[in-house]
Amino acid sequence: MKKIIEKIEDFMELGGIKKDIVFLVIGGLSLIISLFDLIPLQFDAAWAAIILCGIPIIIEALIGLITAFDIKADVLVSLALIASICIGEDFAAGEVAFIMQLGSLLEDLTVAKARAGIEKLVHLTPQTARVINKDSEIIIPAEQVKVGDTIRVLPGETVPVDGIIISGSTSINQAVMTGESLPVDKTSGDEVSSGTVNQFGAFEMSATKVGEDSSIQRMIKLVQSADAGKAKIVGIADRWATWIVVIALLAAAVTWAVTGEIIRSVTILVVFCPCALVLATPTAIMAAIGNATKHGFLVREGDALERLSKVTKVTFDKTGTLTYGTPKIIVVRSVSEYTEDEVYSFAAAAEQLSEHPLGKAVVRSYGKKPAVCEDFKMILGEGVTAKVNGKLVKAGNLKLIGEINVSKEIIAETTDYLNEGCTVIYIEVEDILAGYLVLSDTIRDESIDMISSLNTIGIEPVLLTGDNKNAAYAIAERLGISEVHANCLPEDKLTYIGVYQKNGDAVCMIGDGINDAPALKKADVGIAMGSVGSDIAVEAADIALVDDEIRKLPHLMSLSKRMMTTIKMNLTFSMSLNFLAIALAISGILNPVVGALVHNAGSVLVIINSALLLTWKKK
Repeated sequence: MKKIIEKIEDFMELGGIKKDIVFLVIGGLSLIISLFDLIPLQFDAAWAAIILCGIPIIIEALIGLITAFDIKADVLVSLALIASICIGEDFAAGEVAFIMQLGSLLEDLTVAKARAGIEKLVHLTPQTARVINKDSEIIIPAEQVKVGDTIRVLPGETVPVDGIIISGSTSINQAVMTGESLPVDKTSGDEVSSGTVNQFGAFEMSATKVGEDSSIQRMIKLVQSADAGKAKIVGIADRWATWIVVIALLAAAVTWAVTGEIIRSVTILVVFCPCALVLATPTAIMAAIGNATKHGFLVREGDALERLSKVTKVTFDKTGTLTYGTPKIIVVRSVSEYTEDEVYSFAAAAEQLSEHPLGKAVVRSYGKKPAVCEDFKMILGEGVTAKVNGKLVKAGNLKLIGEINVSKEIIAETTDYLNEGCTVIYIEVEDILAGYLVLSDTIRDESIDMISSLNTIGIEPVLLTGDNKNAAYAIAERLGISEVHANCLPEDKLTYIGVYQKNGDAVCMIGDGINDAPALKKADVGIAMGSVGSDIAVEAADIALVDDEIRKLPHLMSLSKRMMTTIKMNLTFSMSLNFLAIALAISGILNPVVGALVHNAGSVLVIINSALLLTWKKK
């Protein structure tokens, strides 16, 4: 029996949506022929609709009953079909089967459209890679690339794995990962992600993340884990559907016993089918997930949006979330005869060979090709020295420069920056202090407006950061965040979130680092920065923000609330329509044919109402 059921299930899945469309076209034509008697036949043409559209429903019902005693909508539909046939209402049976199959197809199309934006990632997985082996080039399957392999990517090709460019310059189309419409210029030292497309020049890269660790594979795993069936409210609808089946059978039996008219009982079975009720929640969830996907959010848990709709506080990590997470030069100050541009150029030239993140940040912020340096030396914990244009240049902290060479006024100036969480690099030329640079992790351009929008929709932002108090409060003041907790270790973030939850707040945590993973798990909803975030943070979160555009967060919050409103509307409408149709069926006003039209029109309207979430945007 088990093998037979498996073969039947395989047949049912064959062709998917295309098969359903073909069956519906044939079934629809057969109903038209039956209704208007267009072709003289020895049997009712509606049987084509019964067989093509109704038999799959009956098979699904039998499989559910036999394998798990699962009483769902298809059981009641099957009873309505069989009862209609028994009393000679072949056209009504065919119409019920046709409209039910149409409703099922609309649901499948809604779900398919909702997930199309993320499922296309699966088809963008690179198949091959050009690996440079000594002086030769070999093409191998992309999954065989190893970390450290040198790979050549030609114009028009897809980047096979994550890596760093080691030679060559190009422009990369990153739309699949970030949604950016314009290509991004890349050169030596820049990172490239698998699945992105090389637009112009050829380049060579060193593989850093391969196989399942690559960007495109991480996104695919997130796609595969999105499951609307996990939503708690779906389970409620399923339980209702089971009770409705029982009530429908009782109502049909009592009506037949009292009136003696079996046609009324059949009509009750037809209109009592809880299809709209069962469709109400999953279609809304999947449409909302589709909307979220178009805005850069990958929803990993089906009930995440339901939980998000109840959130009253959003706790933010600072670095990499509200800020870019990479230091930039924000101040260049000259305290000598040299101009600020000259101080900057001395610093960039001296730091160009440095492996230190701050040294790299200076060169990156300078943005131009630095002058040639000689006799470069790196002094751990202090800074660097080098000869630039024949002059000895030192770039580092007070240990390297010597406090005695810096005036009290300059130390007072730089101390103010240090208290705000900035870093200061002093520049000395030929043993004379030339000036200093101030580096800071800069606030994301969109963070201020995003925080303002959250306050507008009644959600309170909270800053949880490991930074010192001065730095934390300075950033919070600029962002408009009133509640701040500084010097937070991972366990501190857990504690604060736990306190909020005990006080009745539903909490959403947004972070990017490994240290945020526990808080992302603890919160009612965890959102990880998918691009800059660590793998562990992304795995711990319910939702990943692929392109790191934090400005879209208010849209996601509003979307979750809109989704719940849509679900409640769907449930209310479907239940009201069912009970109205039952009353009309018991009184004899509705017959099976009209009852099928009224009931299934409700299913179609529920699906259409859910589908509106695909393009919904708060005005």
